[in-house]
Amino acid sequence: MDLVKIIDFLRDRLKTVIRISYVVLALLIVHYWFFVDKHSAHTKMEHLFFFWAAFGFIACLLIIFLSKWYGHLGIMTREDYYDE
Repeated sequence: MDLVKIIDFLRDRLKTVIRISYVVLALLIVHYWFFVDKHSAHTKMEHLFFFWAAFGFIACLLIIFLSKWYGHLGIMTREDYYDE
């Protein structure tokens, strides 16, 4: 199946996709509350609700913004850099 056809299929059923996403999110939260073992956590921070999810999200944001900042420092140059 073509990727464009899949995207169009999902876009035509956007409300259903959003509802299914909410159901999956609710199931993940219930799974976390009842089945994730927090007794073997090493720090107090790990006992917080969805600590590792928030940690991973913040780490991804840091990687994105730091790499953009580093790129603008000098790695990214003009296309006509060698013409001068």
